[in-house]
Amino acid sequence: MNARPSRPPPAVAFDVDEAFARLREAVAPYPLPVLFALAREGHGSPFEVVVACIVTIRTLEEVSLPAARRLFAVARTPAAIAALTPAAIDALIDPCTFHEPKSRSIHAIATRVDGEFGGELPCDLDTVLSLPGVGPKCAALALGLGCGEAHLPVDIHVHRIANRWGIVAAKTPEKTQRALMEVLPPERWLEINELLVPFGKHVCTGALPRCSTCPLLAMCQQVGVTRHR
Repeated sequence: MNARPSRPPPAVAFDVDEAFARLREAVAPYPLPVLFALAREGHGSPFEVVVACIVTIRTLEEVSLPAARRLFAVARTPAAIAALTPAAIDALIDPCTFHEPKSRSIHAIATRVDGEFGGELPCDLDTVLSLPGVGPKCAALALGLGCGEAHLPVDIHVHRIANRWGIVAAKTPEKTQRALMEVLPPERWLEINELLVPFGKHVCTGALPRCSTCPLLAMCQQVGVTRHR
């Protein structure tokens, strides 16, 4: 562990294409984020992405991924999940943090989508945000993964790393989202979440980031980094 010395500006300017190429290589050994993994397994409808995103909130991926799989193995459509009781949903996602309120939210969402929208969640941001328990990150993931639209989901990893790189300077995830949309082309908006979740867990960690072996160190301003590995 090393205290950060006085550091000059990055050796090279931040280059989006080069940065993303290095990120893809860096995270290749690690599992995909939960929602991206589930989408590749066939659970990529807007409704399923919303449900799975609620399952993941404040919960380790190692817990939320099997929980979402258990739920979808029993019921995956709005009608099928609405037919379950909140208690039955709760039993399937029980290991997750806040599983009881999550179960009620999931049941309410399924009931509304089945009854109000004919069983298909519309690809409409305001509609998705109006669902109980759904915030900007989950809405962006639902519309990005489930609808193929250009949305930029910002979680704690994206927020921390983008500000640490110095390509944005924003105090909240919502402000980071807006700033990144000015920096990155739309075709990179969804991918940055896919890449920075594992990168933030394993390389650019919150405490003691692995700067000495980071493939993006030459582009990084290391904003706020006082100690690293």
